[in-house]
Amino acid sequence: MPIDRYRRVLAHRSVRHALMLGLLVRIPIFAGGVVLTLHVVSTLGLSYGWAGLAGGVVTAAVGISGPWRGRLLDRQGLRRVVLPSLVVATACWSIAPFAGYWVLLALAGLAGLFVVPTFSVIRQAVILGVAADDRRTAISLDSVAVEMSFMAGPALGVWAATQWSTTWVLFGVEMAGVLAGVLLYVVNPAIVEDAPAAVVGADSYMAERGHRWLTGPFLAVCLAAFATTLVLGGSDIGIVAALRAFGEQQALGWVFALWGFGSLVGGLIYGGLSRPIPSFWLLGALALVTAPMAFAADPVSMAVLALVAGLLCAPTITATLDQIAQVVPAQLRGEAFGWHGSAMTVGLAIGSPAAGVAIDAFGWPAGFLSVAAIGLLVAVVGVGAGLRGLSVVVAGREHVEIEEPAPG
Repeated sequence: MPIDRYRRVLAHRSVRHALMLGLLVRIPIFAGGVVLTLHVVSTLGLSYGWAGLAGGVVTAAVGISGPWRGRLLDRQGLRRVVLPSLVVATACWSIAPFAGYWVLLALAGLAGLFVVPTFSVIRQAVILGVAADDRRTAISLDSVAVEMSFMAGPALGVWAATQWSTTWVLFGVEMAGVLAGVLLYVVNPAIVEDAPAAVVGADSYMAERGHRWLTGPFLAVCLAAFATTLVLGGSDIGIVAALRAFGEQQALGWVFALWGFGSLVGGLIYGGLSRPIPSFWLLGALALVTAPMAFAADPVSMAVLALVAGLLCAPTITATLDQIAQVVPAQLRGEAFGWHGSAMTVGLAIGSPAAGVAIDAFGWPAGFLSVAAIGLLVAVVGVGAGLRGLSVVVAGREHVEIEEPAPG
C-alpha cells in the first residue's frame, strides 16, 4: 500500500483538522441510536418493536432532511445551517429523555429533521483540502474515521447505559452531540472553494433550472449506495440471527468489531490504490463475499467471514462518494451528498426488514443470501447499463449545456 499517498493527504492541516472533527462529532450520533433503544426498552418498559419504531422514525427523518439540509448548506453556508439545528436539538433533547413514549417519538423525529448535516460537511471539507488525484485517499481516510466512530460510539453508549439511568445517559449523549455541533460552528471548516463568479452563476442557474445535475450517472451512483447499505443492513440482522441460533449471543460484540475492523482495513487499502474501481464492481464483489456468511458453522467462522466481507464495505461507499464528487459541481455537493446519504438511509431501512422476512421464512442463512442476491443483481444491471455512461461523465465531468435565459 503506497503510504506516500496518505502522507501527502495528511500533510494538509485542514484535512487533519476535518478528520479529527469528524471523529468527534460522529461518536454521539452512533451512540445516540443504541441509547435510544435501551431507553425505550429498559426505562419506558416497552418492547423492542416500539424501540424499533422510534429508531425508524429518527432514521426516516434524517433521510428526509439530507437533501433539504444539504441544499441549504450550498446556498446559505455552514453557520446559517448549523445554528438552527443546534437550537432545535437543544430544545428537543432537553425534554424528550424525560417524557413519555409518544412525546419522545415526536421530538426525536423533529430533531432528526433538523439534524446537523455532519457527514456532508466533513466530506466536503476533506475533499476541498486535497488535490483531485488524492481525493479518493482522503475520502477513504474519512471512511476509516466513520468506522472508528461506529466502533466507539455504541460501545460507550451501552457502557454508560449500564452504569447510570438511560434517561440521563440519553440526555448526556444528545447534549454531547449539541456540543459537537457548537464545535463545528466555531471551527467553521471551509467546504466550498472560492470560484469565479461566472462559474458560481452557472451552477446557481443549473440548480434553479430543475436540478440539471440530477442526471442518470448521479442517480446510478445513488442506486449503488442504496444497494450497498441494503446488503450491510441485511448482514447486520443476519449476524444477530445466526449467533442467536448458535446460542452465542455474547459473541455479538467481537464479531461486529471484526466486521468493522475489516471495513477499516479495506478502506485504507482502497485509498492507497493508484486507480479507482467503479462502485458497481465493488458492489458486486461485496455481494459475493457476503453470501458465504450463510454457511458459517459457529461464531469463529462467522467472525472470519465477516472480516472478509468487511474488506469491501468502506471501499464501496468510498467509491460512490468519489464518483459523486466528480459528476456534481463543487457548489452543489452539499445537496448531492444529502441525496447520497438519503439513498444509504433507505437502503438500511429496507435491508434489515427484507433480510428479516427471509430469515423468518427460511432460517438465518437466507438473510445473507437474499440481500447478497439483490446487491449482485443491482451490480450486474449497473455494470451492464450504467458503467459506460458513468465513465464518460467522469472523464468529461458531464458537459451540460446551460440554456441562456431569454432577454427580459
